Amino acid sequence: MNKKDKVLVIDLFAGPGGLGEGISATTDKNGKKPFDIRISVEKEPSAHKTLTTRSFFRKIRTMPKGIENYNLYLQGKLSREELFAKFPEQSELALNETLEGPKALGEDNKLIHSRIEKLISDHNGPKVVIGGPPCQAYSLAGRSRNAGIEDYKAEKDHRNFLYLEYLKVLSIAQPDVFVMENVRGILSAKINGKVMFPQILKDLRKPGRVTKIKGVPGYKIYSLVAPAENPNNPQYKNSSDFLIRAENYGIPQARHRVILLGVREDLGRVPQTIEQLQQQVTVEEVLTDLPPLRSGFSKQKDIQCDWEKQILNNSKVITKLLTKRFGEESVSTLPLTPIKGLTRFSTKKTNVKPKIPSHIKEWYLDCAPNNVLNHETRGHMTSDLLRYGYSAAFTKLNDGVSPKSRDFPVELAPEHDNWNSGSHADRFRTQAANKPATTVTSHISKDGHYFIHYDPQQCRSLTVREAARLQTFPDNYFFEGNRTQQYVQVGNAVPPYLALKIGKVVLELLTT
Repeated sequence: MNKKDKVLVIDLFAGPGGLGEGISATTDKNGKKPFDIRISVEKEPSAHKTLTTRSFFRKIRTMPKGIENYNLYLQGKLSREELFAKFPEQSELALNETLEGPKALGEDNKLIHSRIEKLISDHNGPKVVIGGPPCQAYSLAGRSRNAGIEDYKAEKDHRNFLYLEYLKVLSIAQPDVFVMENVRGILSAKINGKVMFPQILKDLRKPGRVTKIKGVPGYKIYSLVAPAENPNNPQYKNSSDFLIRAENYGIPQARHRVILLGVREDLGRVPQTIEQLQQQVTVEEVLTDLPPLRSGFSKQKDIQCDWEKQILNNSKVITKLLTKRFGEESVSTLPLTPIKGLTRFSTKKTNVKPKIPSHIKEWYLDCAPNNVLNHETRGHMTSDLLRYGYSAAFTKLNDGVSPKSRDFPVELAPEHDNWNSGSHADRFRTQAANKPATTVTSHISKDGHYFIHYDPQQCRSLTVREAARLQTFPDNYFFEGNRTQQYVQVGNAVPPYLALKIGKVVLELLTT
């Protein structure tokens, strides 16, 4: 790659931009950022709006008063329209990158394909395609939901074949490298009783054979975490070799995803694997400096003093229940009474010193805004507040192991037929302070039961900002849309810091 060349990046199924954020932030030996995202395809309106805002931010961050004006927007002192109007050229570029509005592969192919064809005809340097088809039909949860749909047939579910749209783009763009991400369920998903993954690999190696487009090069498919026995003809004994366990690579979350690295055959280059870190990052390390908040009431008028009274009463019940299990000495040291004066929403930074590990601290805090973004709690039923407090306190006393349904006293059992069946054993799951989080998913938008904050005094589920920290989004990453939409965006994203590590592997491939 010529030093002057930019790397053209085509981002498919982009979501709020997690994969693109990490790739675009990758720097070379001279501190330059060679990856240039020129098209980002996303169909969900709120995610598209977030994607566009972030594209715009990247274009103004080095400009005079760029960060200053962006921060005014984050503080609510400038509307989005006013911000964009201050930088008309960058605004136009950002809107152009995200196709002037939500677009979907398979529905808007004429526009998307023609835009890609124009980009590659005008570009002489390397090209990279990134992104992963939506995962609902591959995921274990998605399959469980589909099983309950009368006459559901996987072979007729278009979501199972969105990777074919990915193949079409590969055939048109013919990139030097592609990165394809998906849920681990893709390894075992079946169509007509046949496991799909080997066929997906076969198709990705020869996309032109599927799309019937002539002259399309072939690709070698590599794992980013497991070295191939024969690097020049990569084959892997186990499909799980393509599975990245994010908690082993500096991400504060046990997120397990399949990520495939395709390298065009004529490049004749072999990628490195990403390096594991010795120490895992914990939930408390990345959340402890964020403002403490209280939960709210979902079924009654939300009054702060009523909440404090409720949590105080709960603390007495929880103390008695836990004393029976862990003993008075252990429970007596546990803070359970409510923190006075907490609000449900805060933009004000605390004086608490961050515990974020050095390898990732700058990533979170670079160009950090003056205020905390997307940090607001949801409301919960009174009965669930007691369960949340119990779960958080139990987890603290149990060395970071959240209680299963069998660990809840009978008086705290919810009125669910399947509570004792074992199928929902961890319905109330606390994210332990001393471990990486469990996988942040879009389900966090529903009720928060799987994402209970480790502090029983706050007695609540995680906020969007806390989920974003666990996903390694920088603190200046603003999620557009309502709170539910923001949760979904965060849960569906690729951790940007993991994408940064992948970007370094890709850049080394293109420059060696």
